[in-house]
Order: sequence, then C-alpha cells, then structure tokens
Amino acid sequence: MIPTNTAVPVVTRGDDLHDATPNSGGALRLSGVSPQHTPATRIWFGQVSNEPGYRSLPHHHGEAETGGYVLRGSARIYFGDDFSTWVDMGPGDFVFVPPFMPHVEANMSTTEELVWLTARTPDNIVVNLPDVADAALAGFRRA
Repeated sequence: MIPTNTAVPVVTRGDDLHDATPNSGGALRLSGVSPQHTPATRIWFGQVSNEPGYRSLPHHHGEAETGGYVLRGSARIYFGDDFSTWVDMGPGDFVFVPPFMPHVEANMSTTEELVWLTARTPDNIVVNLPDVADAALAGFRRA
C-alpha cells in the first residue's frame, strides 16, 4: 500500500515513449523521463535514433549537460571549427557533450540503425543551427 502524499515511481512503457520533444533533422528523440510527461523537474532521459546514413542538423543543447550511451550502431559526433573534429563510438560507449557545444550526431552505417540512450539536465534543450553540406563532414555518407 502506498501512503497518500508520497511521491511514487512513474513508469513510461517502452511502447509509450513521449514523442512531442524537439528534434534536429535525422535525429529522432523520444522521451522516457521528462518534465513534459512525468513529475521530473531537472532531467530529460530518452532514446535518440538515426536511421542508416542519416545525421542530425548542427545543433547545441543550450545550458544542458548531456550524457549519451550508444546502445547499438556506429556513431560519430562532429564538433569544432567547421565540424572538422570528431569522436567515434560504438555499442557500450558513453559520451559527455558540454553545454552550448555545437555538434552533429551521425550514423556512420548505411545499413544499420543507430540508437542512443541520452540523459540531459535540466531538460531536452535543442537549438538547431544552420545546416552544413554532407561533404563537409569527413567520412559521412548517406544511405
């Protein structure tokens, strides 16, 4: 029995993720825990996916700190001047993206989906920036 006036866990089922969340181009974000559909006030936690050969628009997450975990697929994050620097990640890898850092998240496979688990605090802030040509992103190719 749950006492009244007590906070309780809130479950979001895997087939009921919240889809009214900001996206950026080919990066689809689905929320499992967020202020938009749970009592959470200082965290966004969800799943981000890129279809084979797709990437996000250049963007940053404002004041939010972001932690990512590659669940499956081949990921690359482009950043720095003209997005000419990058880090590659695969299943089991974690990444920290600092606040206000412009970046592009890319699925480097043209055949397999890329799926991330992402936590962001205080919320899922997404500030899309002007796009760049695919050719400007070393090694990236569309499916």
